[in-house]
Amino acid sequence: MRDVRRANRASLLTDLFHGGRQSRQQLGDTTALSQASVSNLIGEMIDEGLVEEAGLVGSDGGRPRALLRVAPGYGYVAGADVGETRVTVELYDLAMSRLTVAHYQLGDDPAPQAITGKLLEGLTAVIGEAGVRPAQVLGFGVGVPGVVDQGGAGAVVHSQTTGWDGVPLGEMLHAGTPVPIFVENGAKAVGQAEMWFGAGRGARHAVIVMVGTGVGAAVVMDGRSYRGANSSAGEWGHTTIVYGGDVCRCGARGCLEAYIGAGTVSARLAGATGQPATPGLLTRLLSGDGPLEPAAAEVIAQTVGYLGAGIADLINLFSPERIVLGGPAGLALGERFLPDIRDSASQNALRQPYSRTRIDLCQLGPDTVAMGAATLPIARLLANGGLPVTSGPAPMSRSAHRRSLSRNRT
Repeated sequence: MRDVRRANRASLLTDLFHGGRQSRQQLGDTTALSQASVSNLIGEMIDEGLVEEAGLVGSDGGRPRALLRVAPGYGYVAGADVGETRVTVELYDLAMSRLTVAHYQLGDDPAPQAITGKLLEGLTAVIGEAGVRPAQVLGFGVGVPGVVDQGGAGAVVHSQTTGWDGVPLGEMLHAGTPVPIFVENGAKAVGQAEMWFGAGRGARHAVIVMVGTGVGAAVVMDGRSYRGANSSAGEWGHTTIVYGGDVCRCGARGCLEAYIGAGTVSARLAGATGQPATPGLLTRLLSGDGPLEPAAAEVIAQTVGYLGAGIADLINLFSPERIVLGGPAGLALGERFLPDIRDSASQNALRQPYSRTRIDLCQLGPDTVAMGAATLPIARLLANGGLPVTSGPAPMSRSAHRRSLSRNRT
């Protein structure tokens, strides 16, 4: 019975979170639960402070119905983006309103211990700035480059490009804070955010691709993230596009990342234009409205061609409804050359699956890893219907807690 109750609460809570404000009757229709079950379970969650009434809506001749929503202030979630040059930590309420943010620059070749320290420092900073207690934070999601092995001992990170080989990041963070820890590949974290709030919304089969210094993808099949047998699915940037080609940062030759990654493209642009090979050279050159100089235009055309061919591989492999292109370099290229990217994909993909795939730009911006990571504890909250993860009695409601305090005082 506990499992049934948890599942029914999860259904209601998930519908409210993703569907916005709804009445009890609407929730009964969308979840196929009886009105009695809806009323009882919603009553529980209102009593706990997890759900709240938020306005009224008219009914057919009867009294107005109360609209419900997930209470934004029931708890808070933190998310972090571990990049190659900086760490960003953000705090959100349950309406996904960003409350505070902290940025930290990283030195050359930062050790896992140093990054762990910056993450914990950032978590403490955003919690303190927002004026909330650590006990109110439902979880701390961390997006990292590389493969994240979600084993029983906690999240372990493997990243050849950053030199992390079996780093027990989940355990290291857990030792420094009582806040629950969630670690995920950055592209997968962004993929979940785009599926929930952005360009992937409404699709059941999609691939969200991230093109920045690194290149990755989040594959969603039948509404679920596809991780593979060892959590490494989605390393799209390290698929071979040119046999025996350029050396990639991972040590292999011909990887897609070696041809469309922001670092390598900026280096090619610098060689072609004589400008310094700064990290932002690609986005700076593409931000103007005027035509590119011929040498730069040739480099960009080659990059667009490789990007489209890589997308074609995803279309042939997964036959998604939607490909969503994101990341700083991906958005910079897509905002100016999306028709050319689509054309390259169409030339390299099979006609039938290509004709049924839409290629769009992500809607949440180029730097959404921290936001995506913050959705990880929310996914746990929704899946468990707001009940504790471990088995046991349901949490005491606010009214029951007040009655208990009153009895203790008397």
